[in-house]
Amino acid sequence: MKKIIAPILLLLFISCEQNDLKQVTEPTETIEALNEYALINKIFQDIGNTTGDAILNAEESTNTKKSTQSKNEPHITVEPFDLTTFPKTITVDFLDGTLCKDGITRKGIVTIVSNNWYGQEGSEHTTTFENYYHETYKVEGTHKVKNLGYSDGSHLKYSVTIEDGKITTDVGESITYREQSYRTWIAGSESPLNIWDDQYLLEGTQNGMNSRGLEYALSITDPLHFVLLPRGIESGILKIDIGEIKDIELNYTSSTITILGVTYPILIGN
Repeated sequence: MKKIIAPILLLLFISCEQNDLKQVTEPTETIEALNEYALINKIFQDIGNTTGDAILNAEESTNTKKSTQSKNEPHITVEPFDLTTFPKTITVDFLDGTLCKDGITRKGIVTIVSNNWYGQEGSEHTTTFENYYHETYKVEGTHKVKNLGYSDGSHLKYSVTIEDGKITTDVGESITYREQSYRTWIAGSESPLNIWDDQYLLEGTQNGMNSRGLEYALSITDPLHFVLLPRGIESGILKIDIGEIKDIELNYTSSTITILGVTYPILIGN
């Protein structure tokens, strides 16, 4: 979403009278909040992909009795190392820094506790972090996923809860994040060890506070259609509140943005 931040704020400011802007919030604060939301959302959506990938790789390794790890990939360990004993602890160690296939350098440890395999209905997976960094951002919180089964007879649906989510920058600034959402896996499930052909629909809400104490809240009014490679959002509608600025609507389907009741065409990037 980073590419949309500047156009959003430009449209916002030219749409308002100068006095209205002063009453709502300082422009620089709103810009910071939008940029920080875009950052923390990207990191936690990425964690959802990383977690699912790790669990699927763990299942493959215990099934074949050998590691699926390749060069330049994190070390994944499974305890107990068998197919049937649960709960199971999956540890993903990015060591002092691993450059992954998506170009992101990760370091530290991600720990996942699962009560069954990822594709099994009712399975639950709780992820925590130990000195884990996404590039230079330290990540904290608890990420919980539950398999809700097949939503329409053909696509698996998962609930996602993020509690006490936080990233801390290299200068010590913190951004908080919470999420209650649903992810429907609509493409790529037939090749579970290759996450890059995955596509999913995201529904739900997200909220938090930026590093300056400005609250933000988002709700998805039409499911967002995510693709992983090339990374992007193909359709869907997102409503955003930043501080006292309410009901910004970002429409990925029509490539428009609505601010204070006025709709503008916009080139939407990620």
